[in-house]
Amino acid sequence: MYKRQLTFQKIICFFALAACALAFIYALGIMTDLYDSLYYTMMDPTDPDDTWVQGSQVYYHMQPFNRQLLNYSIVMILFACLLFITGTHSRRRYYIGNIVSTGVFAVSSVAYSVFSHINIEKYKAEFLKIDFEELEFFADLYDTPYIDSTFWFDAHYAVFGVLLLAAALLIVNMIAKFVFMRAERRLIEEGKKVL
Repeated sequence: MYKRQLTFQKIICFFALAACALAFIYALGIMTDLYDSLYYTMMDPTDPDDTWVQGSQVYYHMQPFNRQLLNYSIVMILFACLLFITGTHSRRRYYIGNIVSTGVFAVSSVAYSVFSHINIEKYKAEFLKIDFEELEFFADLYDTPYIDSTFWFDAHYAVFGVLLLAAALLIVNMIAKFVFMRAERRLIEEGKKVL
């Protein structure tokens, strides 16, 4: 039983690291369509209000959030590495360092996901206020990409769903660990009574 559980917890830790890497890639890619479609509509990049297309300022409004998203994804990768530093992926018994690293990862995953969801939904609503007829006309006139898809905004459900799943699996694994440790302690005590 312990061997299977140890294999399972190793897989969970690598899954958590992969989920953080996915969040990092998402943070790099979320602005791609916006840049391709909206950047060239700006008459003067120093003045976002001077634009050919009403609503295209969302590209500039999202820049600070995108930097935060990227920075937080790097922090999440470091928290996932903490799982490996404390030996959470290979420990038969959990100690305080394993509990802390699991808790830090789980809490920060939830906080990061909630923060991202709130902001992404806000900017998606702003994106949908763009005058897409003007944007299409501009794209035809200047041969730039016309993108009205909300794919990158909607993809956050999958990305942060994977991150939350990793956090949940780590918590389930920690609870299972405590159950196994308690059962092992009980067996040892019963063995001592027999002797």
